[in-house]
Order: sequence, then structure tokens, then C-alpha cells
Amino acid sequence: MTVTTTEKATAEKAASVEFRGLRRQFGTTTALDGLDLAVQPGEFLALLGPSGCGKTTALRMLAGFEHPDSGEVLVDGEDVTRVPAHRRDAGMVFQSYSLFPHLDAVGNVAFGLRMRGVRTTERRTRATELLELVGLADKGRRFPHQLSGGQQQRIALARALALRPRVLLLDEPLSALDAKVRLTLREEIRRLQQELGITTLFVTHDQEEALSLADRVAVMHAGRLEQCAAPAELYGRPATAFVAEFVGTMSRIPGRFTDGLVEVLGRRLPVDGPPPSAADVDVLVRPEAVGVRADAGSGARVAATAFLGAATRVTVRLADGTEVKADLPTHEAAALGAGTEVSVSLPDRPVLVADRGR
Repeated sequence: MTVTTTEKATAEKAASVEFRGLRRQFGTTTALDGLDLAVQPGEFLALLGPSGCGKTTALRMLAGFEHPDSGEVLVDGEDVTRVPAHRRDAGMVFQSYSLFPHLDAVGNVAFGLRMRGVRTTERRTRATELLELVGLADKGRRFPHQLSGGQQQRIALARALALRPRVLLLDEPLSALDAKVRLTLREEIRRLQQELGITTLFVTHDQEEALSLADRVAVMHAGRLEQCAAPAELYGRPATAFVAEFVGTMSRIPGRFTDGLVEVLGRRLPVDGPPPSAADVDVLVRPEAVGVRADAGSGARVAATAFLGAATRVTVRLADGTEVKADLPTHEAAALGAGTEVSVSLPDRPVLVADRGR
């Protein structure tokens, strides 16, 4: 695909973004509790977390739709905290599309340009250019009710890009779509972002979506930033127990911390990260790090298996009732049916721990 004038103009304007000490209270609810976060020009950053963690509030503050009780929002080093939304130079795509039903696709994409007084010929040219960019060059005369959900979302994306914003904001834009369309559009959004080089913030509660799309993922919880890192680091070296359990699957196995090591499943292993504050701890392990083998008389049994294709997830119930998940090659798991007595092992490497029950 050739790079259009719209793409060149957008890439040249990629901006840095910074949140400094953002705080926002809604009644007795704290939406943001001192958020500090910096986004580099051209970076794709995902804000990930459960409902109510503050990720959408942060995005709306960047767009200018919400204002903090304290703290600053900076774009390219300029404080825009009190700048009106229409002067923020940000394009936003909502979950609900928000297309105008009485306008066709070209009219919807060109709407913001018309409001800015761009000449008819120029705005139609730019709208047509953007429709081609999002793969809908042949749908320009269609109205929203004549388009699928995925196509409508592409129109909304093209409309957000039409004004050549310095920052693109995506607020759970895929959550209303079915799984197949969501996957396709996810790939399209990433392709477009890379081609345009536009600074993008993407809000989602879907960990797979965040890990597959973003250069970095900022995990939020209760209005605070838990960790911001590249997807591989976030998954492999979570900074907190919350991140470890929210991103991917994690099992908790009771252990005991003494003399700088944690005793778990009959082994003494070093701790990954700061030492715990108590002796009784939970050891957090990913299913791919757990080994399982048949072992009569061990006291642990296979509770369930789930076929995942090349791998099978085996859930083992230990003698104390703790359940541990292990992802094994399917051909190995075939011999471990429900009720099989097994032993569970961990690799000889540092493990993440958390205070018991926290």
C-alpha cells in the first residue's frame, strides 16, 4: 500500500503524552489516585484493567471530556489540562461507533472537516483516501444501517483520522463485535497504527487484546498504575501479584519463606523480586512452568483436563485441596485422565510470591 498524504501528515505530528499525578474523585469513588504515565511519540500503549480501574477516565482526560481534581495532562510537553476538547488535536473512537445515521460513509468521515470549514473538494478527497486506507473504498455511498458492525467501526476510525490528530484514542472499540470480526479488526488497527506512526492509547479489559496489539501495556487497578511494560516483560516478570493474576493464568501454591528462600512442593527456591513481609506466602506460577507426571500414592490427583489444541490444560488438586493448572503437550496429557494420581513440580528458578491470601 502506498503512503498517502494523510498518512505522512499524521506521522509527522506524532506526539508525546504524559499524565502527572492525575487524581479524580466521583463522590466517594476514587477513579484516579495519582496516575503518572508517559507515552512516547508514535507508541501504541494499551491501558488494561478491570471495570472501574480508571483507564477510561484517564483517556477521557486526555481527550478533554473530563478534568482532573489535581494533576496535569501534557501533550508534547504542553500543559493541556484545561484546554477544551475541540482544541486538543486528538481523535477518539468510541465503543458505540456514534456514526450519523443520515450521512453516508463519506459524509461521516468528512464531518469534522466540514465543521472546520475545509472546502468540499478537499474533504471529499481526504475522506475517500481514508476509506481506502481502512479497506472500505467501495462503501463510500453506504449509510450506517447498510454496513456491518465491523465496517461501521472502520468508518469511525477513518473519521477520527480525518482531522490528522496528534494522538488517537480508542475506548474499547472492539468489545461490541463478535470474536472473528474483533480479531480481524484488531489486526487492521495495529497495521494502520504502524503505517501512520500515530501515538495511540487503547483502553481495554481484554488481556489478549492488549498483549497482541500494544508496544507497552499499562495495567491499572483501583485508580493506580500497577506496572507499565512491554507485553513479554509484563507476562514473564509481573511486578505485583495483581498483575501476575490479571495478565494470563496463574496458580497460587502455599509456601513458606525462611532464610531467603521459599519452600514449596518439597523444594527451596529463590524469590523473584522483593522478599515477602510474612513467612506464610503464596507462590504464583504460570501453567507452562508446572510439570506433572503420574505418581501413584502422591495424594494429588488430576481434577480436570481441557483440550487447547497442541497443549492440554491439566488441573491438579493437591492433597491440601489447592488446585494447580499445568499446560502440557496434548500427547503427554492423554495418559493423565481425571482421577489419575500425579506429582507436581516446578523448575529450578526464582518464583514470584505474595503474602498469603493477598
